[in-house]
Amino acid sequence: MPTRYGRSPWVDQFPKSRVPSYSKVKALPDVEVAIIGGGLTGCATAYAFAAAGVRVALFEADRLGRGSSGSSTGWITDEPGVRFTDVQALVGRRAARHAWQAWRRAALDFTALIKRLDLKCRLEPAGALTVGRTAEDAVRLAREQKERKAAGLESSLVNARVVAQDAGLDGPSALRTRDGALIDPYRATLGLAAAAVERGALVFEGSPVARITFTRKHADVHTAAGPLRVGRIIVATGVPTMLFKALRRHFWFESTYHALTEPVPARVRALMGTRAMAIRDSATPPHTIRWVDGDRLLVSGAEGETASPRQRDATIVQRTGQLMYELSTMYPDISGIMPAYGWESGYARTAEALPYFGSHRNFPFHLFAFGDSSPGVTGAFLASRVLLRHHLGDRDAADDAFGFLR
Repeated sequence: MPTRYGRSPWVDQFPKSRVPSYSKVKALPDVEVAIIGGGLTGCATAYAFAAAGVRVALFEADRLGRGSSGSSTGWITDEPGVRFTDVQALVGRRAARHAWQAWRRAALDFTALIKRLDLKCRLEPAGALTVGRTAEDAVRLAREQKERKAAGLESSLVNARVVAQDAGLDGPSALRTRDGALIDPYRATLGLAAAAVERGALVFEGSPVARITFTRKHADVHTAAGPLRVGRIIVATGVPTMLFKALRRHFWFESTYHALTEPVPARVRALMGTRAMAIRDSATPPHTIRWVDGDRLLVSGAEGETASPRQRDATIVQRTGQLMYELSTMYPDISGIMPAYGWESGYARTAEALPYFGSHRNFPFHLFAFGDSSPGVTGAFLASRVLLRHHLGDRDAADDAFGFLR
């Protein structure tokens, strides 16, 4: 079968007859909070607020989960996906430690929530290895582990034998973590939206927010049904849209590319390590590798500045081929296996590589969730909890690690 370019397998393979449909906004709802953005972050936030008894309405311009959420890796990571040493150098040890602790706690809590709500999103527990491929990588990983341990964080450095056994790769060492999981991110988004509705949230599709106005006393969200006055606006679009042009200077807009292989033969799979494992390597940019359905490899990487709309299709084709070649250099036995899908997901990156969750002094009544450039989806759940604490005035000390003023 020819490669399907520009289409996420999570969305493409979901039965069309089971895709839920939410109405457009036609009358102004009586709510306290308006959420803009119907991806994983927006739906997780709608559930968190509704479960806390807050009257909330979510506005999605298109369809739920069809943006970066439905195009992600579906990896619940237990760390932000960047070097602790790099973040510590930029924001200090205390803030970096808080960020890592919050991320791990969010991974565990997100997995627990999926189980409690019985979301049918193919949840699989999965450890992770950050693999060094060279002697220089091994030195950097040893320093990374040393700094993490000095900050009071759990960190396990494993040797070449474990790398070969668990990842099927040659490499002198790797950092191992154990508290992650793998999911279908599109199904998780739809499941959280349904759970939010059951708790009383209102969800509107095909309902873009045209503009937002505010004074010192109130804010209005302008929709096709008219202006909606609310006490809080949650902006969960992942990147600052043109409604927030003043904030765009804080971010770099980039894309990650993904390739999902056709099924890998059993004899080849047996040579490729533990399948309940997610792998990150030390390339620049790094690759993320996970198994899907037990027999297909998903490789992500080839990150770079987001291509223009005119160049997008050609770039996806080129980067898919690049990823498959790079995957074959890591696992030579898969040579000849074709990609079933090739696609991209866009994101906004901050200078410190940590997202911004919270308020901004120039936008009263607003809370933002921007800039999650991690390789997984944990940030969506973490944002929902940080934003709820902000709204309720019950902030955690660790929340400052994700603030605009960190």
